[in-house]
Formats: sequence, structure tokens, C-alpha cells
Amino acid sequence: MDPMDAVTALLSPEGAGDPYPLYEALRPYGPVVSLGETLHLVVGYEAVDAALRDPALGVPDAAGMDGRWPEWRHNRAVSLFVTSMLRSNPPAHTRMRRLAAGVFTARRVGRLRDTVAGQVAELVDALPPEADVMEELAYPLPVAVICALLGVPASDRARFRRLAVDLTAVLELVVSQDQAERAHAAGKEVAAYLADLAARRRAEPGDDLVSALTQAYDAGGDRLTGDELLGNLMLLLVAGFETTANLLGNGTAVLLDRPELARRLADDEAFAEPFVEEVLRWDAPVQLTDRIPLRDTVVAGVPVRAGSQVVLLLGAANRDPARFAGPAAFDPARAQNTPITFGAGAHYCLGAPLARLEAQLALPALARRRPRRAGPAARRSRLTLRGYASLPVTVTP
Repeated sequence: MDPMDAVTALLSPEGAGDPYPLYEALRPYGPVVSLGETLHLVVGYEAVDAALRDPALGVPDAAGMDGRWPEWRHNRAVSLFVTSMLRSNPPAHTRMRRLAAGVFTARRVGRLRDTVAGQVAELVDALPPEADVMEELAYPLPVAVICALLGVPASDRARFRRLAVDLTAVLELVVSQDQAERAHAAGKEVAAYLADLAARRRAEPGDDLVSALTQAYDAGGDRLTGDELLGNLMLLLVAGFETTANLLGNGTAVLLDRPELARRLADDEAFAEPFVEEVLRWDAPVQLTDRIPLRDTVVAGVPVRAGSQVVLLLGAANRDPARFAGPAAFDPARAQNTPITFGAGAHYCLGAPLARLEAQLALPALARRRPRRAGPAARRSRLTLRGYASLPVTVTP
């Protein structure tokens, strides 16, 4: 298949539904596939890993977005992402990352283990005989956990699934006019909500991330600006459950297709960690990210010009036969399993330990209810954030 045909197919709903054959169609062209001088696709594991760590490759920040989407400042969702860590380069990224890491600590996440376990037990026990895993577990769990971490009142949590779906549409490679408009509306709603929540936490601070980041903003000087506060709170909120929900759904689909692994997961507590790592590799909830060369440079031996687009296909890297033996097979026993799903380098996902914790507790609990398919599943027609819209199952009492 011609590389351009593969890319065109990837951007279709069918390609997003099963991108892996298309990744393999690109692989014979090398670890970096160039489509002219302005677009480069990186499919090799070592090449993706190196690119993620290369300071010559920046994320699409405000300057980068000016060339890609000149009207981006008029879209509240895009402007929130651009003012967050996700779309910032040094020195702004270094400053924001340091502040966020200082409040998103391993100790604070560790204290959530009992909260996560309690939420898992409550949600799994409440599953009816016929259930949609996405509606009744995969979304409610990470929403409850990240909202508890941020200090979002329980009464406000239900609204954020819809908002997150609309907001994250702007992270796709191609965004329709309708998606852009829905994202803009969601961005305005989330920004207004978070601004109000920050004001309440300023008046009555608690032991939560909103209070901690609000204090960083109030410290003034070289800390957080107002837009940075809202952008990073939005990022933590959305990234805190959208990716994890996809991980839980993708992991559930594996269980449904492999009952022998489901039985082992239900019975063997130590099996949860390698099982989740293999889900992260085999069907990554985040399939790609992109970079913009800040100067003329080289990626895996391929020259790339400053300002071009470099798309790092994480899902393809996770199935690179040069890194993983038999990469198309789901094998939790594979040695040195190091999926690159959460990135690498300066932009490595802060929430990775929390996502892993939730999956390692939720999937075994679900396996103990012996889930079986109850009807056709529906994939979301998105490539960047890969997950299910619905996943119906039957479970035992």
C-alpha cells in the first residue's frame, strides 16, 4: 500500500476502528515515513522514543498553532490546551511541569489507593446482569477518582464525561467544523466551572490539587498565570479520566476475547500488573502524539525541516517487531515489556501511575464477575484517543 493511501485510510472511521494493519503497511518504508517535506510519520519504537526525548522537537505550542490553525485563539478548548503543559515548550513547560509534579506527588496518589479500591468495589458490585462497561465502570471510576483528587464535588462529576469527549476532539489530526464548535462550547463551560471552583478553593483551601495549584497561581512571580491555571486544571481533569476510561475498556475487550486470561486475572493478584502493561502495549488508549521541529534536524536518519509536522505513532511503535517479539500477539508474559503509550522525556504522562493503579484494581474485580459479551461493541471513531463508545456485557451475580 502506498504511504499516502495508508494515511488516508487511517483518517477514516474504518481506519481508526482498526489502525494496526495500516501501521504494518507503513512499516516497510522505514521507521520514519516522509510524505513530502511537511509531514513525517514515525512508526519505529526506537525512533519514537528518541523523538519524544529530543529537545529539537517541540510540541505544537502557540507559535506552532499559529501556522497550523490561525484562528485557534478563538476556540476555547484549543486555547486551554495550548496554555497547559500539554502544548507548552521550555521554559514555560519546565516551570508548569515542576509546579504540577510538586502537587501531583506519588504520596498524594498513593493515598488514593483505598479510594480507588472502594470505588472499584462499589461500581463492580453494582453492575446489573446486563451492563455497558463503558457507562457503568470505565467512565464512572476514573471520573470519581480524578474528581476526588482535584476536589470536584461529587454532585458535579456526571457532567464531565460529555465535556471531555467534546474537548478532546481537538486533539485529533483532523477536526471537523462541528467538532470544533462543540469543543469551543465545552471549553467555555469547563473554564467557567474551574474558575469558580478555584475561587471557592481560594476561600476555603483543602488537601486537593485545585487548592494546591491555586496557591501556586496566587504566589505570583514566575509561577502560574490565570490561563495556565485553568488550562492545567482542565488537562488534569480531562486526561485524568479520558485516557484511563479507554484503558479500562480496551482491557475489558481483551478479557472478553480471552476467558483463560480472565480466569487467571480473577484468581492471581500478581497477574494484574503484567496484564495491564500488555493492554497498554497491545491496544494503547493513546495512539499518537505530534511534534514540530524547532530547527532543521534529523529523526532516525531522516532530515526534517523546522516547522514541519512529525506524527509519532505510539500504537505502531508498541507493535514494532524490532522491539517486541511477535508483537501482534497478546502476551502478558513477554519479557521487558515497556510500552511507550504514556510517552517519554519531558512530556511523560504525570498521571501514568494513577491510570495503572485504577486498571490493576478494576480489571481483576471485573474478571471476578465473569463478564461475557452481550452484543456488538461500538468503537469511537477517533484515532488519537482509542476507546469504546459502548461495550455491552453480561456478568454473574
